[in-house]
Amino acid sequence: MRPPLTASRGLVQGIACALAAGLLWGLVFVVPLMLPDYPPVILSFGRYLGFGVIALLLAWADRAHLLRLQRQDWRMAFELALVGNLLYYVFLSAAIQLADAPLPTMLIGTLPIVIAIVANFGGDALPWRRLFPSLAVLAGGIALVNHHEMALLGAQRSVHDYLLGGLLAIAAVAAWTWYPVRNSRWLRQRPALNSGTWALAQGLATLPLAAIGMAAAGLWPIDGFDYPLGPQPLRYVGLMLTLGLCASWLGTLLWNRASQLLPTGLTGQLIVFETLAAFAYAFVWRGALPGGSALLGIALLVTGVILGVRAFRAA
Repeated sequence: MRPPLTASRGLVQGIACALAAGLLWGLVFVVPLMLPDYPPVILSFGRYLGFGVIALLLAWADRAHLLRLQRQDWRMAFELALVGNLLYYVFLSAAIQLADAPLPTMLIGTLPIVIAIVANFGGDALPWRRLFPSLAVLAGGIALVNHHEMALLGAQRSVHDYLLGGLLAIAAVAAWTWYPVRNSRWLRQRPALNSGTWALAQGLATLPLAAIGMAAAGLWPIDGFDYPLGPQPLRYVGLMLTLGLCASWLGTLLWNRASQLLPTGLTGQLIVFETLAAFAYAFVWRGALPGGSALLGIALLVTGVILGVRAFRAA
């Protein structure tokens, strides 16, 4: 058993890494609003092309560790890149453009509880009576936020777009429920694997997938879109490189470290940092403050996650 001081330091460091990753990941929710004329697939492939290029530039400095990775490591890196990176962000970008940022943000905010449920079926058993309070409080928060957003629809969003955006956000939840659970378990099977090396491996695995996806997008022209860089090429390239560096590479590195230091159930709870950061960034971009029902929904969301964390810690 580790000394209490070491365990405490590891807990604090793990939470700090998860917090920093959440603040960086929150940026991905506002970029689709900054580039409303860009299709979701162009945003997704552009972001991960940026991630792959940055990983390629950094790989030479870490080549000794990368060369030690085994075939199964690279296979897992490709799986994580496809589901947790490309598919997740295609779904999320489309959801944000259809339904605006708050609804997808709040649905993504259910990830802490969804991951807790998946972990419960996956072997980290926790009595359901301990999970029910957090699930009930979280459901109330989502209902309040949805009521607030429906009241704001007006002429900006049709009910059809709002509902379709919600379904796409649920697909994003499914993709990103699988990613952290699988990633965390893989890292625990390989305790000697460096978190930075694993982030670079995922970036390198993402690069060919993103390049193929971007090339394929050009084969089916999108009406009114000037493929590949669109109407604001400098802004697009700058934002894609920013997401690739901050949200993808650095965010993945920090999350890998948190996954090594904390139990899977607890890291799942800490995804709430991404949700709250995304919500704040979206309202800053809109130049507006959330209404009372939205604020109450956020409070219930945070409370639900706290209850979930306490349930896992008690276990």
